[in-house]
Amino acid sequence: MNTSRIQIEEWEKNILSPYATLSKESKGRTLYEEKCSIRTDFQRDRDRIIHSKSFRRLKHKTQVFIAPEGDHYRTRLTHTLEVAQISRTLARSLKLNEDLVEAIALAHDLGHTPFGHTGEKVLNKLNPKGFRHNEQSIKVVEYLEHSEKRNGLNLTYEVKDGILNHTGKDMPKTLEGHVVRIADRIAYINHDIDDAIRGNIIKNSDIPRDCINVLGETHGERINTMILDVINNSLEKEKISMSEEIKYYTKKLRDFMFERVYLNSVAKKEEDKAIYIIEQVYNYYFNNFNQLPKEHRELYDGKNFSKEDIISDYIAGMTDRFVVNLFKELFIPKAWEKF
Repeated sequence: MNTSRIQIEEWEKNILSPYATLSKESKGRTLYEEKCSIRTDFQRDRDRIIHSKSFRRLKHKTQVFIAPEGDHYRTRLTHTLEVAQISRTLARSLKLNEDLVEAIALAHDLGHTPFGHTGEKVLNKLNPKGFRHNEQSIKVVEYLEHSEKRNGLNLTYEVKDGILNHTGKDMPKTLEGHVVRIADRIAYINHDIDDAIRGNIIKNSDIPRDCINVLGETHGERINTMILDVINNSLEKEKISMSEEIKYYTKKLRDFMFERVYLNSVAKKEEDKAIYIIEQVYNYYFNNFNQLPKEHRELYDGKNFSKEDIISDYIAGMTDRFVVNLFKELFIPKAWEKF
């Protein structure tokens, strides 16, 4: 009698596109494990990611707006869920492996710092080796996320490849990885517009009229236009892409967001404080290395990691509120707190 996993693997072979990545043909894990009788390897990866501490911490990490006043702004977790939703919609329509795209999407930002890209820029400046969140996400799933059984989540090659190459100059090896890469851009451009309007940074009337005419008047219409265009241009092809027209207006919308939102002084009014907090915490541990929590230092026993890497890993794993509270504990005299 076939197990659930074997049945799913057979279904993938018969139903999915010839360009899809079949779970049965995965290049496997770094450490050998017996197959699960119920879940495919990619389903198993997805479950490990969802149950990880790093995934839970995303709910208290900045997407764009630092310390927003309001419950409806995106966090790094809600961004991740929106990327996963768009990725699965694309994968299902293109007959690609939905479990693989979901696993990549859910893990793609696990290495993000507190305070979003602001925190990433600070650590990139302070660490001599630099710091990039996609590379840190790989470090999280390979090493930093640990349990009683092992260090790391021991994910499959294809999931790790998609995580690493969801951004940057190198491209994913699978079409599923390409799906997440384009879904990430569709998600953040559109939800950041929504949040910027909510935060009174821009008005809907500020969005370039030609972009609205082509992509749509509302948040939902613009996402739908982009998704349909990717499907129409990628179906039964060995490439995931937008049409030249939609790609042009999507880029124009992104450029508009950089000019009016991402680099806007109002949207970034808390950025200087965030930079200062991370710099001070980093320098404190650089000069007082033994004050790092014992359980964090013990992760590196006998391993060849630099002092800067160990400190960067610790800070990158923090949530916004944790690093703020830590800063207060380290630098604000107790007698002043009531003021």
